[in-house]
Amino acid sequence: MRHRFVAVLGLLIGLLVPTTATTPQAAAATPLQVYGAWHCGDDFCTWGRVRSVAEFDSMNHWLIDRGDGRPSVNLVVLSFVEPLKLLHRTNDATTVNGIPRGMTPEIVQYFTSHGIRVMLSIGGITYTDEWDAALAENPTQLGLNAAAVADELGVGIEIDYEQNTDPDLAGLQSFIDAYRSQHPYDATGSDPAARLTIDTAPGDRWLIDINRKATADWLRTDAPVLDYANAMVPARQPSLSSATANWQEHVDGKPQYAPPVPPLAPAKFTGGLYIAYGRSPLPECTDFASSLQKATGPFVQNLAPNGAGATAGMLGYMFWAAEKPSDRGLGTQPPDSCEGGVGAGATAYSVPVPMPPLRQS
Repeated sequence: MRHRFVAVLGLLIGLLVPTTATTPQAAAATPLQVYGAWHCGDDFCTWGRVRSVAEFDSMNHWLIDRGDGRPSVNLVVLSFVEPLKLLHRTNDATTVNGIPRGMTPEIVQYFTSHGIRVMLSIGGITYTDEWDAALAENPTQLGLNAAAVADELGVGIEIDYEQNTDPDLAGLQSFIDAYRSQHPYDATGSDPAARLTIDTAPGDRWLIDINRKATADWLRTDAPVLDYANAMVPARQPSLSSATANWQEHVDGKPQYAPPVPPLAPAKFTGGLYIAYGRSPLPECTDFASSLQKATGPFVQNLAPNGAGATAGMLGYMFWAAEKPSDRGLGTQPPDSCEGGVGAGATAYSVPVPMPPLRQS
């Protein structure tokens, strides 16, 4: 009797329960759109001398060729332009009309001819005082000069203003207004000079005032002013848990701060990782299988909005930094070039080259 009862019960359950699975399927991971590298040249981010394309290629070929003829990245950010020199359009031993001598049209063309977008980064931690001085003197003219350079070279501009204490937000607003008066926001991405971005801290606990202002006023999905932000690298290569915790902070915001930091849409920022740090090659450069860009990939591609934005997934990754970012430790020039890390990641993630129009929400 017991066996017959079980059989009948099983038949009844079979009639009541659909034979096909009804468990919701996991959402497809959002494709990466930004997969780029800051580039410091061969003189620790100064770019102070003109280089031949042949010599430059010998140190940087991995960026345009991951080993199969395809680029390893879809964006290169030449770092750094000194803000006061840009304001004054300075000419000196290392600078021409306010731009480092090494940031030539030929170097820009080296990348753009392979479908890689190019931007210039203004500032960096070394030039924080110069940012302060330029914004105090004439932020509007600084913005106009930056817009003119972007037009001349066919590049975008990145704001890297790392003032943690009382930053000149009014001046920075004037800079952005002036730039946008020449190059309005372009959701299509078709105008290279219209690409204007900003760097923030890895999470929400440093550069708080800049981050709060950018998130509240410039990185909104309903009224965008800047294209996106880069959550920069911390003091050293983070662990998997600390990297994702930092990026989660941007999405969550800091409601407990006074005033609060609002949440940022995942579609409005990238996460930064080191590819050159210390005296040993990093897997992020040489071994994708054991790299943070692989380990954090599921998080980056599936990070859900939490108060801002409508789509899941960060924009992608930025890597610090190509060639020779420091006089201490290794760079990414041969024999430590990054085809096996960044390049393999571009293949694994099917990174689009050239960069497509970016998600807007």
